[in-house]
Amino acid sequence: MRYLYIDTSSSFLYTAIVEDNKVLSEIREEFEQSLSKMALPRIVSMFEKNKLKPVDIDKIIVVNGPGSFTGIRIGLTIAKVYAWSLDIPITTILSLEAMAISSSTEIIHVPMINARRGYVFTAIYDSSYNAILKPCHIPLVELQKKLESFKDYELISNDEFEDINNINLYSPDFLKIVNKFKDKKEKNPHLVNPEYLKLTEAEEKKHD
Repeated sequence: MRYLYIDTSSSFLYTAIVEDNKVLSEIREEFEQSLSKMALPRIVSMFEKNKLKPVDIDKIIVVNGPGSFTGIRIGLTIAKVYAWSLDIPITTILSLEAMAISSSTEIIHVPMINARRGYVFTAIYDSSYNAILKPCHIPLVELQKKLESFKDYELISNDEFEDINNINLYSPDFLKIVNKFKDKKEKNPHLVNPEYLKLTEAEEKKHD
């Protein structure tokens, strides 16, 4: 089986082709404002490097949030069009799940994404990656209070947070991610939607 993994939920493009428990090709590159222009060409370059055609992929695993509103839509658009046009199975995972799964420690895993204004996208997973706190959008101070009940835990993020220094930088372990979720139930491409975990700014203003 050959899998394509896509994560554009941040300013980084994390993507890989995995086959038979081996990473054939991978990209870990920060593009910031040019992510929308560079994501697809970089993915195409992986196929060319390995002399593969789009039809050679057996399943697509795409991150559908939370994270950057624009970034999430970039990856989902690529994955959905790809899956629908070639009738390739597709499934989704959360960025927080990928961050936790990539950890090599055997303690509590706390992935964090800065949601601004004192809020954070986060979750708490035990050493076996079971959710103690399900993925959510909460004030950072609330997360800190919840963590007071845990003795050993690691914070995982590529973002900066005021007054927090003991953060392990996130680097995706593509093989672990794919092996964990390769058998996850497939979805109709048309029903693959973002999981923002919060309202957009326009929606928030509408509800004010």
